[in-house]
Amino acid sequence: MSENLAINSLLKEDLKQYIVKLGEKQYRAKQLWRWIYVNGVKSFNDMSDIGVNLRNKLNYEVSFNRLDADTHQISEDGTQKWLFSLKDKRKIETVFIPEADRGTLCISSQVGCTLSCSFCHTGTMALVRNLTADEIVGQVLSAKDSLFDWGSKNRKITNIVFMGMGEPLYNYQEVTKAIKILLDNEGLCYSRRKITLSTSGVVPIIQKLKKELDVSLAISLHAVNDKLRNELVPINKKWPIKELLSVLEVYPGVNNARRITFEYVMLDGVNDSIVEAKKLVSLLKPIHAKVNLIPFNPWPGSIYKCSSEQTIKDFADEICNNGGIIATVRHARGQDIQAACGQLKSNSERIGREKIKNINTT
Repeated sequence: MSENLAINSLLKEDLKQYIVKLGEKQYRAKQLWRWIYVNGVKSFNDMSDIGVNLRNKLNYEVSFNRLDADTHQISEDGTQKWLFSLKDKRKIETVFIPEADRGTLCISSQVGCTLSCSFCHTGTMALVRNLTADEIVGQVLSAKDSLFDWGSKNRKITNIVFMGMGEPLYNYQEVTKAIKILLDNEGLCYSRRKITLSTSGVVPIIQKLKKELDVSLAISLHAVNDKLRNELVPINKKWPIKELLSVLEVYPGVNNARRITFEYVMLDGVNDSIVEAKKLVSLLKPIHAKVNLIPFNPWPGSIYKCSSEQTIKDFADEICNNGGIIATVRHARGQDIQAACGQLKSNSERIGREKIKNINTT
């Protein structure tokens, strides 16, 4: 069996071309696609309407990239976290958050992270490498396996967010391919509005997003001035707040029904004053925006504390009631298994200190 070609790294058109190269009819690709992304089979041998000759070819040429879970933890609140092992023994984490009206899968796009955001546990890791499209899609397939989420009209995973380990826009090519697979209406069939890509602000790539993907967009903002944001989100030194917001003001397709989400972690005595709430309103007024206020989730060794409940409430009231911008306080989930926002990090340091040398941002 070849380790070079994972079938869930192929777009549907690529799969069609590959099947034809094997000397088979093109319609076989559609059958394969349904088996993989609708029925969730894990072996070519389980595909009953695929001939033995083609199954043998595929078994020899192609691999499925289901991810092996080193650990699977379930929180008291129902949140689930997997530590997945990749082909090269690197580790990534994926989280499922069940709610009354949805089930959100938080997936990773890189092994480690290059951004070094000071409040984020993942940011304390070195970046090792980008994930491939099959490793990104593999998180969804493996989570669906674990949750028994195949063949159900009421799917458990309704939303997918790129808010796990890594900056997805620093892995744009593979993330784009993975999202196209997730969106395909003859397969996993996720809506563009149900997939959210979160970025700390890679301005040149944001300009490409609407045209090429048109998924929902979230911005990790966390500060209202460059001095503080340089500290919290160091990428701000390259693309400061004014430059970031100027791109978002003209982001096509955004309207009252479809807004850009701004994520803002609440840090006690750091960024949580009413003055800063007023400034946030001023910054976001020209944009169709909504704000997610994230109570800081402590992790071992962190220098920050979470703002008090009253401070968060007052901050939200200023944004929403006085500023006229939708503001939601996100409730922490999975804290007992270190699965809450900003906490993702492989507890073992198997990732090491190796850093990726070249990051393609084109």
